[in-house]
Order: sequence, then structure tokens, then C-alpha cells
Amino acid sequence: EEGAQDPIVGAIMGGTSPRDVIVAAMNPQHAIVSGLGATASDSVGFPWNGRFIVASGNLLADFRSNLHAESQGRLQAVRMYEMSDDPGVKDTLSFMIARDTMHQNQWLAAIEDLVDSGLENTPVPSSFPQSLEKGEFAYQFWNHSEGQESAEGRWAKGPSMDGKGQFEYVANPQPLGPKPEPPQVDPHLHGTPKMQTNGTQAATVIERFTMGDNS
Repeated sequence: EEGAQDPIVGAIMGGTSPRDVIVAAMNPQHAIVSGLGATASDSVGFPWNGRFIVASGNLLADFRSNLHAESQGRLQAVRMYEMSDDPGVKDTLSFMIARDTMHQNQWLAAIEDLVDSGLENTPVPSSFPQSLEKGEFAYQFWNHSEGQESAEGRWAKGPSMDGKGQFEYVANPQPLGPKPEPPQVDPHLHGTPKMQTNGTQAATVIERFTMGDNS
């Protein structure tokens, strides 16, 4: 009930159109800084850059990344389509949505072709000998959530997706080693030392704080 008092949350719960909600929540910097002019940034203010480019050198890894990007792109274009009532905008978005349909299928086909050719497979990179990895952990699903519902998933039982092992469900995974003891901080870095000048261990203070004991 308290959350509904917020104008944006209330508008959404009240059935206001998504477009009106977005306009109401518009970034004020768009008016204050750029005077509604176009800037070289995305819709949330991040400057344009090339960080979205993925080039790992492994084609299967990159093709999967491309499929993810095209899936996200079509999803966002569809959301914008639903938010607009402008015929021209919807016509343009309809074209973009159709092209992303092709792009998703394109990368799915490329992934299938690459695997069928034997050039790459799961797990990526398939050129690394699995005999060198700790095989006892390779197909274990570690449950880190409350309850055991995750045991019902496909990832928790049966043959692995690469056909090279059997999934194993670990209900209560335990630490594989002792609690690490961090080394003494270099005094030139002026970090928090392991031992306070009054003899109180910094670790103890931190543990008390994180556990909610601020006394």
C-alpha cells in the first residue's frame, strides 16, 4: 500500500499507459543538461562505446553471445512497439523486430552448423582436455538456495547436456577448504590492519558489524 503512493508505482498499478509512465519518469538531465537535444549516449545516459563488441577468438562462445544480444534486442524493440501508438514508429519497429527474428535464427543455424562440423562443442573450449579438470565437480549442481526445489530441474539429474557425464544434485555443498586468512596489509597502502592499535582484531569488528551488532 505504501509503495502504491509513489506516483510511478501507482500509475503502473492503476493501469496508466507505459508511455505516460516513462515520460513522467524522464531523466531530468535530458532537459537540464542537453535542453532536449540529442546526445551521444543511450537511453539511460551511458555514453556510446564499443564495449558491446564480443570477440573471444572462440566462434561458439561468440555465436552464443550474439544470440543473446539479438534476443535482448528483439525483446526491447517489442516493448517499445507495445508502448507506442504512432503508426510510423510502429512500422519502423515492426521492420526491426522482423530483422531480429532472422538474426536469432541466423545465429542458431550458425551454432548448429559449427557443432555439426566438429569444429567446436560443449563445453567451450572443447579443445581443452577434460581429463585435466577436476571431474568430480564437472557435473554437480550446488544448491545455494533455501529449500530443495532446484533438485527438480533438468540440470540436477540425468545425463548432462554435452552427453559426457551425469548431473548430480548436491543439496548442502560444503566449503572445499579452510577459511582463508588474509595477509597483513602493506603499511604503504594505509589499509585496515589485521590488528587494531588497541588490540581488537579488525576481523572481529567487521563480523560484529555485518551480523548487526553495532554496539
